[in-house]
Amino acid sequence: MIHIRNISLHAGRFTILKEINLLVNNGEYLVVLGPTGAGKTVLLECIAGLHKIKVGEVWIDDRDITPLTPEERGIGYVPQDYILFPFLNVRQNIIFGLRQNKYSKIEIQERVNTLSHMLNISHILERDTHSLSGGEKQRVCIARALALSPKILLLDEPLSSLDLQTSKHLRQELKRIHNELGVTTIHVTHNQSEAEEIADRIAIISHGKLEQVDKPHEIFFSPKNEVVSNFVGALNIMQCDSCRTLGSGLTEVNCRGMRIVLPLEDDQVRKIAVSPRDIYISDMLPPRPSLNHYKGIITNTSVSGNMAKVEIQVASNSIKAEISVELFNEMNLSAGKEIFVILKLKALKILSNNDI
Repeated sequence: MIHIRNISLHAGRFTILKEINLLVNNGEYLVVLGPTGAGKTVLLECIAGLHKIKVGEVWIDDRDITPLTPEERGIGYVPQDYILFPFLNVRQNIIFGLRQNKYSKIEIQERVNTLSHMLNISHILERDTHSLSGGEKQRVCIARALALSPKILLLDEPLSSLDLQTSKHLRQELKRIHNELGVTTIHVTHNQSEAEEIADRIAIISHGKLEQVDKPHEIFFSPKNEVVSNFVGALNIMQCDSCRTLGSGLTEVNCRGMRIVLPLEDDQVRKIAVSPRDIYISDMLPPRPSLNHYKGIITNTSVSGNMAKVEIQVASNSIKAEISVELFNEMNLSAGKEIFVILKLKALKILSNNDI
């Protein structure tokens, strides 16, 4: 268990972290989510021991580790600009810390076998690090961080430099590894989808201040203040009046006159949320199939910079969409105009009774 107690950090007259209090439960996967420059990385570095803390404390279980060096803390840390030793191959990178701590050859071999199998890197153990792909390098860095069996794993933007397909695959791998090892993990990212997919809880940080710590569905469906609401995108949230399973992994819900098909079998759906940027609008009837297509009337429009906001009445729902000004002008949108609305299936967030 990690307990961060009232940590503040200043650089000259600038406040980097402001009175951070955070409890991370034993075995939890906590994602720290926030925009660039919010203080996410600095918070990780304070836990890892890379900053001298003058105000506040870091505790692990019942021990104050604030005065300890990084080496004395027993924490596995994978920084954003993950660096492998270029003069060592993959195997040698993984066992570097084990040799430094004088593990026996048998223990070293057992750890390499276990971690390389778990991270699917057994086939690259003898390769030079410069020949690895981004995803392979990240796996090796995680294996090296786990080699000494830390109780805590810190991951700083571990997927940010990877392509979309590799990133999505590694999200699943990180969660699987966490479930197997039970290591208390803090994972920093600015990617909301990444956080929602893998977190037990999400901590929202902005301008060095912790704004909300909650389960993912609470963050997105019940933001506690305007800072959190603005960051997650002021979602359209629709109440579900009834739902029925259709079979083949689909459920149809009725949200105040909008019948929405969802890619799951769950007759306990309570709310659906979708970002204004994930709503597609068209002034022409979309081609079939007409899944999650609706006709509505524009009630209000506004333009700010290169984006336009469009409010649309669909059945008994007021839906907000956000599109480029170029597309807004091209369709000549204005209040009173009839428009077609399409909900992107993969972008829908779902709250069911099972989440409560």
